[in-house]
Amino acid sequence: MKLYYYPGACSMAAHIVLREAGYKFDLEKVNFAAMKTAGGEDFWKINPKGYVPAVKLDDGQILTEVGVIIQYLADQKPGSGLAPKAGTMERYRLMEWLNFIASEIHKSLGAFFHPQTAPEWKERQLALVSKRFDYLVSALDGNEFVMGNKFTVADAYLFTVLNWARFHKIDISKWPKIKDYLAKIIERPAVRESMKAEGLIK
Repeated sequence: MKLYYYPGACSMAAHIVLREAGYKFDLEKVNFAAMKTAGGEDFWKINPKGYVPAVKLDDGQILTEVGVIIQYLADQKPGSGLAPKAGTMERYRLMEWLNFIASEIHKSLGAFFHPQTAPEWKERQLALVSKRFDYLVSALDGNEFVMGNKFTVADAYLFTVLNWARFHKIDISKWPKIKDYLAKIIERPAVRESMKAEGLIK
């Protein structure tokens, strides 16, 4: 199995899950300026959508979209406990979280990476992000993780995109529970190993 990634991008969620579940895998960094992989492959041929993550499975198939990839990885390693069993209400709650993270956190914070973004738009977007952070605080009340007291693929995804706040200099000190959540997750061995491998921490 091979993960095509870019340091700190949403592909890091898949990277974390691969390590949490104990997979053997290869990493291949993507150069978006050239749309080439570190090994010289044309990334457009790997993922015509043009973004990470993309996972090359052992049978040669390519799987894309972070929410799908992390569920797939968890389902192939049910003993990892990273996702509730398919068909259960808990699984639908996980999917509910993944959709929320993708549409309300990932999409909102990801937009700040675009250099052409107008300052007025950023102000409006920050107001929206603040409301989403308020919701996260209420959801985490009394819980270690978003699904309760067990780390799941949703936490790998949420940690990855919340980590973008520091890149955009978004002050999260007014949400101490979110700060505590991030501090707790970054201490997980699989998370630290992923960030070290991507060159994000020493």
